[in-house]
Amino acid sequence: MKIFTTKAAVSQYLSPIKASGKTVGFVPTMGALHQGHLSLIELAQQHNDVIICSVFVNPSQFNDPKDLEKYPRTIEADIKLLEQVNCDILFNPGVNEMYDDNEQWHLNIGETEHLLEGEFRPGHYQGVTQVVYKLFNIVKPDAAYFGQKDYQQFLIISKMVDMLNMPVKMVMCPIKRETDGLAMSSRNIHLSVDDRLHALVLSKTLDFIKDKFDSHDISALKEEAAQLINAEPGVELDYFEIADGETLHTATPDSEKIVALVAAKVGKTRLIDNVMLKS
Repeated sequence: MKIFTTKAAVSQYLSPIKASGKTVGFVPTMGALHQGHLSLIELAQQHNDVIICSVFVNPSQFNDPKDLEKYPRTIEADIKLLEQVNCDILFNPGVNEMYDDNEQWHLNIGETEHLLEGEFRPGHYQGVTQVVYKLFNIVKPDAAYFGQKDYQQFLIISKMVDMLNMPVKMVMCPIKRETDGLAMSSRNIHLSVDDRLHALVLSKTLDFIKDKFDSHDISALKEEAAQLINAEPGVELDYFEIADGETLHTATPDSEKIVALVAAKVGKTRLIDNVMLKS
C-alpha cells in the first residue's frame, strides 16, 4: 500500500492511473477503522480498479473542542487493517496540509443541514462539506463510498455533489453491526462494559419499530420508541425520528423512502443509528 501525506504527492500518483482509464474508488474516513470501514473498501474493490482510503480527523466538523480532542486516533492500527484488505493507497494528511489560516467556507445546502444532527451539532455539516469538497478535488474519484450509519451526511454530501456538478458517483453502503446488533462505530471504544449493554437499546428499538412499522401510525411509533429508549438506564435520547428519506422531515404515508433515525448519549458517548423502513 502506498501512503501519502501531501495533496501534491497523491495527486501526482493518481494522475497517470486516471489517464490510463482505470477507475478510482474512494473511502474517506476519520480513522479508528473497524469492520464497517473495511466493508466499504471491500465493496469499492468490487467496482473499481484502484482504491484509496483517506484518514483525516477533520477539525472543522467538530463544534465541541473536547469531542475533537478525544476522537480516537489509531493510525498504526489503521494502516495494518488497510493492508489486510489490500487497499491500494492511503492519504493521511495533517491539518496544515488540508487547511490554510482563516479559511472561509459556506455552502447553502438548505434546511436539511439544520435538522436532526444539524440541530444538535450546529455547523457540523458545513465542516463535512468543506473537507469532502477538498478531498474530492484532490483525489478526483469515480465513486465515493459512505456508510448508511451517517444517513444524513450521505444526503448532504450527495446534495453538494449535485449542486456543484462534481463527477463523483455516491454509493451508500449497509450498516455493519456487532453480533448483538450494535452499529459499528469508532466511538464504541469509549463505552464502558455497562454502557455497551445499555447501548443495545438503540438497535433493539429500531428493530422493534421496523417490525411494527405502519406508515399511518408514525406519531404513535415515535412515542413508543422514545419511551423504550428513555426507560434504559444511562441513556439520554437526543432524538428519534421516522423521517422522509429525502427531506428528513417527519414521514407521511406518501413518502417514497422512510428511515427511522436515532441519536442518544450512552454514558458520555454520543451514538447514532438508523434503519430503512421503506425504500
